[in-house]
Amino acid sequence: MVKKTSSDKGGASSSYNADQIQVLEGLEPVRIRPGMYIGGTGLDGLHHLIWEVVDNSIDEAMAGRCNEITVHLLPGNTVSVSDNGAGIPVEIHKQTKKSTLETVLTILHAGGKFGGGGYKVSGGLHGVGVSVVNALSSSLIAEVERDGGAFQQEYQRGKPKYATKKIGASKNHGTTITFTPDTEIFPEIKFDADRILQRLRQQTYLTPGVRINFYDEREEGKVTRYGFFFEGGIKSYVEHLNYGKDIKNVETFFVTKAQGDVSVEIALQYTDAYTEHLLAFVNTIHTPEGGTHVAGFRQSLTRAINDYARKHSLLKEKDENMTSDDVKEGLTTVISVKIPNPQFEGQTKAKLGNPEVRGAVAEVMYDSFQAYMEEHPQDARAIIGKVVLAARARAAARAARETVLRKGVLDGFALPGKLADCSEKDPTKGEIFIVEGDSAGGSAKQGRDRKTQAILPLRGKILNVERARLDRMLTSEEIKILIIALGTGIGEEFELEKLRYHKVVIMTDADVDGSHIRTLLLTLFYRHFRPMIDAGYVYIAQPPLFKLSRGNEHRYAYSDEERDKILAEMAKKKADKKKAKEAAEDALENTEPKDENNEEVVDTGAIVNTSGVNIQRYKGLGEMNPSQLWETTMDPSVRVMRRVTVEDADEADNTFETLMGSEVAPRKKFILTHAKTVQNLDI
Repeated sequence: MVKKTSSDKGGASSSYNADQIQVLEGLEPVRIRPGMYIGGTGLDGLHHLIWEVVDNSIDEAMAGRCNEITVHLLPGNTVSVSDNGAGIPVEIHKQTKKSTLETVLTILHAGGKFGGGGYKVSGGLHGVGVSVVNALSSSLIAEVERDGGAFQQEYQRGKPKYATKKIGASKNHGTTITFTPDTEIFPEIKFDADRILQRLRQQTYLTPGVRINFYDEREEGKVTRYGFFFEGGIKSYVEHLNYGKDIKNVETFFVTKAQGDVSVEIALQYTDAYTEHLLAFVNTIHTPEGGTHVAGFRQSLTRAINDYARKHSLLKEKDENMTSDDVKEGLTTVISVKIPNPQFEGQTKAKLGNPEVRGAVAEVMYDSFQAYMEEHPQDARAIIGKVVLAARARAAARAARETVLRKGVLDGFALPGKLADCSEKDPTKGEIFIVEGDSAGGSAKQGRDRKTQAILPLRGKILNVERARLDRMLTSEEIKILIIALGTGIGEEFELEKLRYHKVVIMTDADVDGSHIRTLLLTLFYRHFRPMIDAGYVYIAQPPLFKLSRGNEHRYAYSDEERDKILAEMAKKKADKKKAKEAAEDALENTEPKDENNEEVVDTGAIVNTSGVNIQRYKGLGEMNPSQLWETTMDPSVRVMRRVTVEDADEADNTFETLMGSEVAPRKKFILTHAKTVQNLDI
């Protein structure tokens, strides 16, 4: 029973009434809660605007009405996307009494993808894509060519400035959407050309026969142009992903087949890598969290390999069947399904839920892959040899885990002696600094906040896990210590929920060795602790490069540019003090005011005077005493840290393979290509 006090006066009901109920009309909900529609207002959400418009053009291509799409990055943070599809209809819509173009651009859940016959399959199924772009843009211009005419309508923050009008005659057909993201919505508007190119290249692979052009015209007088056209589709995509790698099955497996209303395309190759690279798409929309199409693929691939191995005596009777984890090793595959009514989890379409797709994909994959192995016995034996080796390594790794990473250890009862743990047991408040060497580890241990900050010093360079299976990894003492300290386990036993710290900070020296150690650790996290990166738990500390001292003033610089700026400020301050002192002395000597034109002017301008300023260049964390390390790199109130994210998994995978893999030629090419852009290289 809740006792009312004298201040209740009828309780909450008196203040909660019809006046508090808001009815949002048109595109208002999008502007108030943009994260519900594009995932957020950061750079991911910003680029999502482009994806939404491009996806509409891709839908035209899948409907067979478009074979060319062009994207322009224009000055003033403006983007233009055009296609030669049928063009958005412009006639008056029966329900809204407005032009169909205005209806599509201003009303949520209005579109041709709800079963009206406009599109058999499409990436957009909610009818909110282009209207959301309109809502979140300060200005948008829609231009349509169809039925012998050219039509236009302009919008400001989602509201039309005038009715759809005909601006001329045209024999062409298609739609052009030109928009400028709203600075009231997006705190930073900075389009990444490389990110856009990766997406457009991917879409071109998924829609063979369609040309996609890209123009970057943001710099005055300079135009950068790219064009993509791939007749081979996802088969070419897989071969592109594996370029330069050691391929096990020379003949790429590829199947395209319709199973009822589900169209299935799968391409795969095996390489000598130890990790899997799987990309799954539904109606050309990437589903990073998989779904029923991925589940059907995994089930049928594992069954097909086991059945073939048994039939051809590549597995003995006493041998256990290979598992889905075994068949993952070294697998590169692209799965693309097209279905009329996809059921995604959320507007961002991260995971497919249609149950009928699982069976369709499984049936197509099993039958086709069995036939492929029968027709290509040499490739089949190479694949199964790779999988058998992975199964043996998995068994060895399991034995190693049972020996090294006992349950009691993983539960925190036997943390490594090198770890200086924090007293905080709440993972959301705890952070661990992985430090290079005992010297830096000693400074970090003395300078840290013992309540929330743990320190783990590592000796030397850890094993390059890009070239090692899990069983070999677990023979590395430094890797074992790190796994135990994190508490998550590894491999089949990895559990993100058991992570003991929600900030895992890599803190290495600002030299070549420090960069190498950081790269080795990032390779370990990317290949074996990827969920930690996806959750945003991995960071890179930014220790200062310089300490600048003059008298009692000490300042730190984190780059050459910041060092020069501080030097200029110190020089100006010194000049100002000198000028003030001279003026005071002059006033004492002569009380008569001087003519303004006779005064000496001290011009510090662009001149940097380093006299009297002591510049210390830090090459190692061990050169800092505990208080310096705390106040520059570890104090949460002033420190600078970079969060590690994976914006493009394809590019990240290729980069790790290039830099850390066994093939020398691609790495040499990468180094020669990027050598001139390296800064702050200390050898």
